[in-house]
Amino acid sequence: MSRRSYGTGSLYVRRSARGGEAWYGKWWAGDRRVQRKIGPKRQPGSREGLTRAQAERELQRRMESERAPVRARVAIEEAGERYIEHLEHVLERKPTTVADYGYILRGHLAPFFGATALERLRPEDVSRYLVAKRGEGLATKTITNHLVFLHGLFAFAVKRGWAQTNPVDAIDRPRADGGDPDIRYLTLAEVEALLRAIGEGRFAVTDRALYLTAAMTGLRQGELLALRWGDVDWRAGRLRVRRTFTRGSFGAPKSRRSSRSVPLTDRVAGALERHFQASVFQADEDLVFCNPHTGRPMDASRMRKRFKKALARAGIRPVRFHDLRHTFGTHCAAAGVPLRILQEWMGHRDAKTTQVYADYAPSEHEGALVERAFLGTSDKASFIAPHDEPSDNEEEGEIHRPGGPRDD
Repeated sequence: MSRRSYGTGSLYVRRSARGGEAWYGKWWAGDRRVQRKIGPKRQPGSREGLTRAQAERELQRRMESERAPVRARVAIEEAGERYIEHLEHVLERKPTTVADYGYILRGHLAPFFGATALERLRPEDVSRYLVAKRGEGLATKTITNHLVFLHGLFAFAVKRGWAQTNPVDAIDRPRADGGDPDIRYLTLAEVEALLRAIGEGRFAVTDRALYLTAAMTGLRQGELLALRWGDVDWRAGRLRVRRTFTRGSFGAPKSRRSSRSVPLTDRVAGALERHFQASVFQADEDLVFCNPHTGRPMDASRMRKRFKKALARAGIRPVRFHDLRHTFGTHCAAAGVPLRILQEWMGHRDAKTTQVYADYAPSEHEGALVERAFLGTSDKASFIAPHDEPSDNEEEGEIHRPGGPRDD
């Protein structure tokens, strides 16, 4: 059975001590949990009682009639600030998530809806918001993130009696067009050209080790910037990902699967060893790819600018630093690494994310299967090309199947 939409209550069957069955419903009315008997359940062959569809309709009617009254008129900005505080201190969401929601609230929702009280907002108001943001050029994924936050905000408000319903429940989320199916990555020759183009400078040694590690481990930018020397297991030949550095703060990796270890090749180990010997920051808690003069986290923006300059000097088309991660994924898939193993190495929560590299994975048998399908089992079988003249015993427009019976 598919999962019920949030805010539609719960319908279930309860059996009495005498064996009779009845429909029951439960739902939230503000911060109060309501449970009611909906009616007797219709038994097979009987016309008495309620079917599931009838019980569902009665449940929705009951929910409409027993809504909690609005306790206070609260505007979206005030409610949003309280919701974000709840997310940060009670639910302990990541600092980056809290910052993103704060920007959505203060930069978009509050200016659009103004001082309008939450209970006055209807689904058509939310629809107007979506149309306006699409007109401003926001991406589909960004607009979807706005809807996710707004839905959570109204769910929070309903439980506190600031609104009776969640208007976002009635809104269809926009569907993305799928984006560019092509993955941008560097060829092996381009990786070598990039490393040669780094040149000299105070960041040269660090950048050379950083780019090589990114391309040959697939770590995300934030995971690389948070990597400590204690995370480098020289004996086991592994890099252990335990945290990330994003927007000026350290935090947990992107997901539980992102906390992982990846193979450390001899080449990367050698580059890290040389980088370690050249660094004055060698304690286990020191950052591997830090500012070489202060030991503090590297400025990500300046790092990306140096990366783009190195690409230009190497004559390589513009790619993102993140595409070094795609470089790892595509080359590993092409080398025959099973996608399940690649998912673990790259820290993907969902196997569908790793599936984008499937097109680069080799197959020893697929080509042979296609050839067999078109060649048939007879060595004498042949196809008649479209420009060939038909033979005397073939009618115009007929092509006989190789190795198969003739239609005549």
